[in-house]
Amino acid sequence: MALPVLTPEQRQAALVKATEARQARAALLAQLKSGDLTLADLFKRDDDTAKKIKVSQALRALSGIGPTKAAALMERAGVDDKRRIGGLGVQQRRKLVEAVSS
Repeated sequence: MALPVLTPEQRQAALVKATEARQARAALLAQLKSGDLTLADLFKRDDDTAKKIKVSQALRALSGIGPTKAAALMERAGVDDKRRIGGLGVQQRRKLVEAVSS
C-alpha cells in the first residue's frame, strides 16, 4: 500500500499534531513521575493521550521502578511489552495497580 502524497501544508500540519501529542504524553508521564498522578488515575483516564502511552513507559515513570522491575511486573500481570494503556484489560490494570501499590 502506497503512502498518500501530502502537500507541504498537510505535512506541516501532521508534524505539528504529532509534536503536540508527544508533548501531551510527556506531560502525563511527568505528572506520574512527580506523584501528582497515580497509576490508577492514569488507567481511569479515557482520553487518547493516556491510551497511547506504553505501559512500560508508565511503569518506569514511577519512583523506584526501572526497566527490569517494569518488565517483571508486566510479565506477572500478563501484559505484552509493546502493549499500550488503551489495550489493557480490566484484570491486567487491576494486577498492575495492586503490584505497584504493595
